[in-house]
Amino acid sequence: MMKKLIALLFATFFASIALAQEAPDVLVKRVTEEVLEIVRKDKEIQNGDTSRVLELVDAKVLPNFNFPHMTALAVGKDWRKATPAQQKRLTGEFQELLVRTYSNALTSYKNQRVVYKPFKMNAGDTDVLVRTEVDEPGRKPVQLDYSLEKLDAGWKVYDVTVAGISLVTNYRDQFAQEVRSGGIDGLIQSLVTKNKSLQGNVAKADGK
Repeated sequence: MMKKLIALLFATFFASIALAQEAPDVLVKRVTEEVLEIVRKDKEIQNGDTSRVLELVDAKVLPNFNFPHMTALAVGKDWRKATPAQQKRLTGEFQELLVRTYSNALTSYKNQRVVYKPFKMNAGDTDVLVRTEVDEPGRKPVQLDYSLEKLDAGWKVYDVTVAGISLVTNYRDQFAQEVRSGGIDGLIQSLVTKNKSLQGNVAKADGK
């Protein structure tokens, strides 16, 4: 009887967690609006304070992305050649590259508006696409789509498609070339070098 009661309690607990998890379209909209609202009001971010932007991205954006999966997709078939230690290093460096790229985009945010397209999903779906559009006065709207997968911790983004171009596949050819010329360690070093260069550019910008 006690075992059945414990099993029932666990089942109820996990069911309540599942119900509490946000739907993928709700998650994308909430995070996007929270980030943009902060950017609109934060004068330091508007003036290009990179450290403030990185803090914002760390707090609001990173928890909703599955970077190991994103990295595996970007590296492609070569991912299986990497040791667990190399995979961890690749994930860390690729995450930093994407974070800095995203942060640079936020510092240039002015008066764009995000439009959320109609979203449909079937019961039991674990992989979905949330479509949005970025509108800026005087410019053609840009399609911005998020691929999300359902994990135990909730929905996580594993790819972003900008104007029809997938973020992870956009890096795949470049990464494959790096692996062909220098192996997995060569790819890691390439990412390290690129991130140091971005850090240097940020330091110059902050110091001007």
